[in-house]
This record gives sequence, structure tokens and C-alpha cells, in this order.
Amino acid sequence: MDFQIGLVIAGLTVGFVVGLTGVGGGSLMTPILLWFGIPPTTAVGTDLLYAAFTKLGGVYIHHKKQTVNWSITGWLSLGSIPAALLTLLILHNLKTDTTAMNAIIKYSLGWALLFTSVAVLFKKRLLIFSQKHAGDKFHKESKTQNVLTVAIGIMLGVTVTLTSIGAGALGTVTLFFLYPLLPTPRLVGTEIAHAVPLTLVAGLGHASMGNLDFALLGQLLMGSLPGIVIGSLLSGKVPDVFLRNAIAIMLFFAGYKLVF
Repeated sequence: MDFQIGLVIAGLTVGFVVGLTGVGGGSLMTPILLWFGIPPTTAVGTDLLYAAFTKLGGVYIHHKKQTVNWSITGWLSLGSIPAALLTLLILHNLKTDTTAMNAIIKYSLGWALLFTSVAVLFKKRLLIFSQKHAGDKFHKESKTQNVLTVAIGIMLGVTVTLTSIGAGALGTVTLFFLYPLLPTPRLVGTEIAHAVPLTLVAGLGHASMGNLDFALLGQLLMGSLPGIVIGSLLSGKVPDVFLRNAIAIMLFFAGYKLVF
């Protein structure tokens, strides 16, 4: 792929928004890549490794700040990694039919965008609701929590491998319901820590099937790495409620267009 300044700017913009609001990069980057004319399989495969490399820095920062619950990360990975490998195996068997694989990924991407838009739009309300039910039975039983955490991991493993979306917004929101009393920074840090191995495994799996463009990946990282730094520095200083709502609406219409 030839150098395109538009892709660098896209990486910069997405990196800035992720650093500022915490909204998952995949939910923004993959639709942008489709708009640039990148095939769905290549867009997902490249975006997965883009997310893995980008979030490595986030894991380091959250670990230093002690905002990662490694136990929860482990239970999530217990479900997500095998689910990702199984999904990759199914996609590999469909490889001979590129049209079918692109159609599956595009349709799955549309639904993932719709669910993500709802998660982003109603994130605070969902958090308040989950905290009201913090005394429910399943919150008190660690074995039940662990099983449900693994189940969430399975859901994320399939969704992220198919669409590169879900490791951020969807993962964090679902964890709100299981761990409503855990401070938000620890939930976010835990989900970022879980997203790195998941996106790395899924991304390498897509790369083995030829669904990776190294030149595209380089251009995206060229913009996203400084973008994340700038966004993180401004996080908490700039009101992001309007930006979040705008992103949610944009994701909803993008998902609606892909599905319907």
C-alpha cells in the first residue's frame, strides 16, 4: 500500500479520542478503514494488531498505577483466548470463499457497532443500574462470578476476532454488571490488560491467513501513538460528554448501514 496521509490522520484522530474518552479504538478504526476501501478481512486483521501494539503502553501505565485486577484478567482470558482460536479456525476453513468471509465479517461488524453505540451512549446509566444491584446473589458468590467472567470472555473472544470491536466499550460495560463495586479505573485497566493478549492472538491469527497489511499498520501507528499521548494528557481536562454522544450516534448509523 502506498503512503496515504489520510491514514496517518485517521490514526492520530482515533488515538486522540481513545486517550481522551476511553472509547475502544476498534469501534472507530475499522469503519474508517472500510471507508478508505480496505477489504473487511484486511481491515479487521490489521486493526487487531494495531490495537495490541497501541494498548501495550496503556497496560504499562495502568500496572504502574496498580489499576489492573490480574485475577479478573485471567478469568476473562480463560474464555476469550480459546474462543478466539476457535473462531480463527472457522474463518480459516472459510478462506477459500473470500466473498463469504467478507460478508460474515461485515455483518458481524455492523451488529458489534450497534451494540457498542448503545454501550457508549448509556454507559453511565448502566453503571448506576449495576451499582444499585451490587447486593444481588451472583455478586456475592465468587464461583458464579468467575463462571460469568469466563462467559463474558468467550463472547468477547468471538466478537473481537470477527470484528476487532468489543474489547473496549463492550468489555468494560459488561464488567460493570459483574463487578459494580470495583472502581472504574480498575475496570478500565483490567479490560485494557485483557485486550492486549486477545487482540494479539486474534491479530496474529488473521495475519497467518494473509489478512494483514504491514504498510497500513505502520501508517496507523505513526498517527495513533502520539494521538494517544495527547488525548491522555488532556483526559479529565476536556469535557467529553458531547464527544461520546457524537461517537455513539456515528457508530449506530455506521452499524445500521452495514446490517440493513
